[in-house]
Amino acid sequence: MAYPNTDETLQLLKELVSIPSPSGNTTKVISFVEQYLRELDVETCRNRKGGIIATLRGKSDKKHRLLTAHVDTLGAIVKEIKPSGRLKLDLIGGFKYNSIEGEYCEIETSEGKKYTGTILMHQTSVHVYKDAGKAERNQDNMEVRIDEVVNSAEDARALGIEVGDFVSFDPRVQMTPSGYIKSRHLDDKASVAIILQLIKQIKLENKELPYTTHFLISNNEEIGYGGNSNITPETVEYLAVDMGAMGDGQATDEYTVSICVKDASGPYHYELRKKLVQLAKDHQIEYKLDIYPYYGSDASAAIRAGHDIVHGLIGPGIDSSHAFERTHKKSIENTAKLLFHYVQSEMVL
Repeated sequence: MAYPNTDETLQLLKELVSIPSPSGNTTKVISFVEQYLRELDVETCRNRKGGIIATLRGKSDKKHRLLTAHVDTLGAIVKEIKPSGRLKLDLIGGFKYNSIEGEYCEIETSEGKKYTGTILMHQTSVHVYKDAGKAERNQDNMEVRIDEVVNSAEDARALGIEVGDFVSFDPRVQMTPSGYIKSRHLDDKASVAIILQLIKQIKLENKELPYTTHFLISNNEEIGYGGNSNITPETVEYLAVDMGAMGDGQATDEYTVSICVKDASGPYHYELRKKLVQLAKDHQIEYKLDIYPYYGSDASAAIRAGHDIVHGLIGPGIDSSHAFERTHKKSIENTAKLLFHYVQSEMVL
């Protein structure tokens, strides 16, 4: 039995996180995914929201499966150009300002010009501001320092920068000899890489899946509605492949596949959850069951949209989610193995 190649998955992950793709500005990364799938001769189409749907025809076309992972990330948008020429931000996605303090960033204008910068507190210098350490990290106090000669709002506008321009964060991706992957945007580009490698393995081995299976690479998950449409009437099972959240009281770790029992939207389908656990046991896949208290997925968005589906959620364990994220290659491997067996299994209904 040949599982998807983990080293190739990690290389693909490195490429994915290096392509800026905050929610609302994902064309480049979607094009990258589209080209990857075309080279595998996979049937694809784009939905009107800009996501990619890849389809592998199965033995049965009466029932369908759908797996989804999202390629959009956290980011920001220019809210205001200050008189100093520095930029005030409005956040895209659910994270806190303190998690981006000191981060390098890229500003992309509507004309496609790109400028680098740094996200800083206005009161950064301890030699000038007595409250540098105590001031609140919020929209009013944090700003982007542009790496150009800019001393006024007019200077910034002369570069082509305007309100509404997207700001993306430097991923700072590193892969350590001990097997850790450190990067922003492992949520959810780690799962996108896993799914793309899974599709590649199925194509290389010329496997016929038991059911027609769709793979939705969504591009609006971080703002709540990436996977709530383009679900075929034949779709019975819908599995979101996203990150497992770590922290106090959590079972999820960086080495196993996390199977979500419940998140802020409520419990996931009980029978599908039990099936995923049984698959993990049958194939000696390391897993953890967990609850993510402040979390929603594309699968829960689909349920809220009214789709009559069996829904589940799994993913690699990610430390420090929505901030300085990290996982381990073992978690990538265990997630890939569970998906490999899941897409070849019988449905629960």
